[in-house]
Amino acid sequence: MQDSAPMRQFASDNRSGMCPEALQALIAANAGHAASYGDDGYSLRATELLRTLFEKDCSIYFVPTGTAANSLVLAHICKSYNSIISHFVSHIATDECNAPAFFGNGLLMLTTNTPNGKLTPADVRAMALSRTDVHAPKAAALSLTQATEMGTVYSPAELGALCAEAREHNLLVHVDGARFANALAAKKCSPADLSWKAGVDVLCFGGTKNGMSAGEAVIFFDKKLGAEFEYRRKQSGQLFSKMRFITAQWVGILENSAYLQHAAHANAMAQHLAAELTAMKAELLYPVEANAVFITIPANVQAGLRERGWAFYTYFPPTGVRLMCSWDTTREDIAHFLSDLKAITANPPKDVGAPVSR
Repeated sequence: MQDSAPMRQFASDNRSGMCPEALQALIAANAGHAASYGDDGYSLRATELLRTLFEKDCSIYFVPTGTAANSLVLAHICKSYNSIISHFVSHIATDECNAPAFFGNGLLMLTTNTPNGKLTPADVRAMALSRTDVHAPKAAALSLTQATEMGTVYSPAELGALCAEAREHNLLVHVDGARFANALAAKKCSPADLSWKAGVDVLCFGGTKNGMSAGEAVIFFDKKLGAEFEYRRKQSGQLFSKMRFITAQWVGILENSAYLQHAAHANAMAQHLAAELTAMKAELLYPVEANAVFITIPANVQAGLRERGWAFYTYFPPTGVRLMCSWDTTREDIAHFLSDLKAITANPPKDVGAPVSR
């Protein structure tokens, strides 16, 4: 059944279709038979491409979803009596249905709500030292989101300072990189500089939000740390039998740097959208650094936009809205949205309706 809403939306980059490079690679992988469980040529090629990209002989495991990637990694590097330091709005704390605790036999989150979705070394120090007695769970990992849930991006220097602080407290550093490509495009630095060279131990590199249908790459920069992760992946039901249908997409977006081009385009569309909204005197809630724009829209205007078929999330009810740009967002999409926003703002409906929150 056809969706009655406009073809492209601002609710989430998860809503976008597949980029041409991933789609063509998927079609090519569908020809004939191939070895299963990651022993196929596409999986070997994707692993080779990622090692070249990160300039590191690292251990790489592919899983279908970001929740699986993050949760299995944290369960792998922590013990059941450990805790994980993260931001208050991190995906692992708010949007993964307690999966890290499920797979980690009761892992606890230690969170703090700091500006712009970013943690600082002082935040990490305060949480790591808040309780060190045997009656409290022992902090074992620092989990960072790159780009953050607020659309901001850690620079290599910021990341390095956080990793250095983590080392002071014997914390391993995990990065939820669902939008890692957007962070790379924003900072214009190498993947190595924004990961292991800054001190990151393990990265969950996302492909789903950047033009793939599904597929995340778990990258252990120290192979010893990732030892036997393949058993955890299998036990949890995350070892994809027809792995080539995930890894072929990685080959498609990594060759010729299509992944970076698509992320840069999404970021550019967010910058354009933010500039147009600012010209309309809209209040931006956070700096626009990746592909997310957070603005204030009155509840009745939101209702009017939804009546016209627009989909977006009221991230901070009742007026804080998140608008996400994707690899295929166009200036025409933005112009259409802004035209409706201007018309509804001039004559807003009285019936507010229920906000659509995340």
